[in-house]
Amino acid sequence: MTELSSSNLDSATQKLRISTENPPPHINIDVPTTGDAALSPARTVNQFKKITVLPLVFLIFYEVSGGPFGIEDSVKAAGPLLAIVGFIVFPFIWSIPEALITAEMGTMFPENGGYVVWVSSALGPYWGFQQGWVKWLSGVIDNALYPILFLDYLKSGIPILGSGIPRVAAILVLTVALTYLNYRGLSIVGVAAVLLGVFSILPFLVMSFMSIPKLKPSRWLVVSKKMKGVDWSLYLNTLFWNLNYWDSISTLSGEVENPSKTLPRALFYALVLVVLSYIFPVLTGTGAIALDQKLWTDGYFADIGKIIGGAWLGWWIQAAAATSNMGMFLAEMSSDSFQLLGMAERGMLPKVFAKRSRYGTPWVGILFSASGVILLSWLSFQEIVAAENLLYCFGMVLEFITFVRLRMKYPAATRPFKIPVGVLGSILMCIPPTVLIGVIMALTNLKVALVSLAAIVIGLVLQPCLKQVEKKGWLKFSTSSHLPNLME
Repeated sequence: MTELSSSNLDSATQKLRISTENPPPHINIDVPTTGDAALSPARTVNQFKKITVLPLVFLIFYEVSGGPFGIEDSVKAAGPLLAIVGFIVFPFIWSIPEALITAEMGTMFPENGGYVVWVSSALGPYWGFQQGWVKWLSGVIDNALYPILFLDYLKSGIPILGSGIPRVAAILVLTVALTYLNYRGLSIVGVAAVLLGVFSILPFLVMSFMSIPKLKPSRWLVVSKKMKGVDWSLYLNTLFWNLNYWDSISTLSGEVENPSKTLPRALFYALVLVVLSYIFPVLTGTGAIALDQKLWTDGYFADIGKIIGGAWLGWWIQAAAATSNMGMFLAEMSSDSFQLLGMAERGMLPKVFAKRSRYGTPWVGILFSASGVILLSWLSFQEIVAAENLLYCFGMVLEFITFVRLRMKYPAATRPFKIPVGVLGSILMCIPPTVLIGVIMALTNLKVALVSLAAIVIGLVLQPCLKQVEKKGWLKFSTSSHLPNLME
């Protein structure tokens, strides 16, 4: 990925500006004179501290990755060589295009709601709502995993957390505690993300240096050893799971200081950080010890740490894995709750979702997202996680269509960061990730596909129902007055 440069940069304003040449009819830079000025006026929003590059980098890091925990299955599925090649090549197929599109669209529409606003501007509010529904649902499903994974890492040292009432109580306490941190402010979440990120990455740096005398490069060339070929489904899903969600940070664009510069830079630094945090542990683990593919499952890096550095390093990696789940929970809940706030500010949800606490956080959205996490935390996740991937893929298809459509219909729209390709280049850039989506969908079993389809159908019906609720006056909806008008 080249350095995220800016074109047509105008740092004097953070709102979308349209050139007088061929202005799009559905984007109006005039601020509406009607609306609920008390909902989230600019002067009120601006009083809260904005997040800067460093915390934004680690929020993206936790949205996408959280460290190499969970990538072990790539070695189990395909062996060292394909695992290493996958984490080098896959970012060019998926991560870089998604990060670039996020940088362009996120700076073009620097407001909370992110991809919901992008899709609404290109395809209309109905499809914008569908984008918000599937992305929020996939995010909540994703977030429900982290308290459980946190306890799974701790139960070997604290067996009482393995089952029963203590486990249930621990899940509730952990969810409430992390939810409260989100409520206290995005700046606190950003600081926590930085501290947790450093703690999660450091043991792998130590392990990499300690492994150098033990490395045997010939071990990296093994494709499969004592395994029956390559498990392509597990291999591709592992790569996809660990290298997506770059667009999630866009729902916080309204909380970023100088997003036209900060967002592209943070995406670039986070991309480098994520890729390196995967490649070096795989190189270390496969090159420093003899390969036994069946051992490469979740948590195996702690065992590798014990072999290379001793028990203390293994325990450090295990603790880092546990705390990483806390970081991912915090980042995901921030993204989910601010997405709901952004949708409410656009009149897609009842205006109660746009209410902020005295810390500037969307407390209704936080409570709503936390309730979904608690509800889903009692379910079995193996097939539900696969369903989440399909929901995410559906949302990404809408994003690719939106990106190309805005490039074709409104080429004169000012883009603070612009990918240096034309319309044809933008189409070609979206083809490889779209093909990958097709492959992942083809590898999905029927039950998972039906669950995902049912979730999509709920969204298709929910939006007209909310419109009826608004029409009858049962709940209040309002478009925030400080945002540019996207209505046709």
